[in-house]
Amino acid sequence: MKQFKTVFLALTLMLGALNFAQAQTSKIAHIGTQELIESMPGYKSAMSQLEKLEQTYRSEIDDLLKEAQSKNQRYQNEAPTKTDEENAARARELQATQEKIVQFQQTAQRELQKKETELLRPVYEKARNAIQKVARAKGFDYVLDSTTGAGGVLLADGYNLLNDVKKELGM
Repeated sequence: MKQFKTVFLALTLMLGALNFAQAQTSKIAHIGTQELIESMPGYKSAMSQLEKLEQTYRSEIDDLLKEAQSKNQRYQNEAPTKTDEENAARARELQATQEKIVQFQQTAQRELQKKETELLRPVYEKARNAIQKVARAKGFDYVLDSTTGAGGVLLADGYNLLNDVKKELGM
């Protein structure tokens, strides 16, 4: 039994030393993915399209709001000459208009998010593929994201792949 414990302890120490040695030979690089993505032409094009779409929605919402405000002002001015039933019906109509505007705003927000995902997915994929290609070509085992707030890197003094990946992307 004592020999079994000795052999088990020796194997455990040997495996631990082997893992430690492998960890020491891993090559690690870092890259600011946000900086890379924001410098890509596809990102700039996508953001331009999104801004135009957002302006279109904002303009439509502003028009709906102006129309509702105008109607509200007119109804308030005419209220003294109308019956209680007519004023109540107008109040319900204004409430329904307000709910439509809120619903349109929510729909517009969902559509913008959907379009953003649709437009940026290829940009993210292209960046990820380029990072992987460059990292493998340079022999790195791990690439950490050094973007501020990404939470992946506390110290980024290692090799920065950003310029190599930009070169790979033709930028």
